Amino acid sequence: MARKFFIGGNWKCNGTLEEVKKIVSMLNEAEIPSENVVEVVVSPPFVFLPLVESSLRPDFQVAAQNCWVRKGGAFTGEISAEMLVNLGIPCVILGHSERRSLLNESNEFVGDKVAHALSVGLKVIACIGETLQQRESGSTMAVVAAQTKAIADKVSNWANVVLAYEPVWAIGTGKVATPGQAQEVHLELRKWLHDSVGAEVAATTRIIYGGSVNGANCRELAAQPDIDGFLVGGASLKPEFADIIRSLTVMKSQL
Repeated sequence: MARKFFIGGNWKCNGTLEEVKKIVSMLNEAEIPSENVVEVVVSPPFVFLPLVESSLRPDFQVAAQNCWVRKGGAFTGEISAEMLVNLGIPCVILGHSERRSLLNESNEFVGDKVAHALSVGLKVIACIGETLQQRESGSTMAVVAAQTKAIADKVSNWANVVLAYEPVWAIGTGKVATPGQAQEVHLELRKWLHDSVGAEVAATTRIIYGGSVNGANCRELAAQPDIDGFLVGGASLKPEFADIIRSLTVMKSQL
C-alpha cells in the first residue's frame, strides 16, 4: 500500500491576528495537488486555532503544537487533548525538539503524551531527532530508536501516528541533512519499526523529514524512497510552502 505524502506546516510561536489572516488567504489561494495525493496540515499557535480552523480551505487540516499529558484539571497554562477534540482540531504535534530541549520533555513523557492524545481520537505528529553532538559521536540511530521506543512502549495502534525525523542541528539553522543522510535515517527507522513493532506498521507508517526544508531543497528530498513528506518550519509561513506541497508531484512529472 502506497503511503500518502504528508506535509505539515509548524508556525511555531509566530504571527499576529492580521498576519495569520494573510497566511490563511495565501494558503486558500494556492494551487496544490488533490488531497488524494498529499495530506496537508498546518499548525498555528493555540490562540489562533479556532480562527484558522474556521477559515482555512477544507482540504487542509489544522494541528495544535502541543497538548497536556492527561485530562485537564489543575494544570495552569496547559491545553488538554480533550479541549482540542472539543474545538474540532484533529491533530497535534508532540515531542518537538524545542520542547524536549527547552522544557526538558523526556522520551517517556513524550510517549505518554502521544498515547493519551491518540486515546481521545487525535492524530499525532510525533517528533524525534538527534543533536549535532549526538550525530558527530555516531549515536544518531541509538538516539532516535530510544525516542521511538518510548512511543512504541505506550502505543499499540499506529494508524494515526506520523513520525517526524528532525535532526536538531538542522532546525532553523539553514543547515539541512543531505538527501542521502535523511534517507539513511528514515530507512533505519523503518527497519527498527519492522523489527520492534511489526512489518505492517513499518510499511504503512509515514516518516516525514523536518529541518530547514524549503522550496529549493524539497524536491530532491521528496525523491527519496523512505521520505514520506515534510514538517516545515519557517517556510510554512511563506508562499514557497505551496512549492513544498507540490514537491512530490513535481518530482514524479520529472522522472
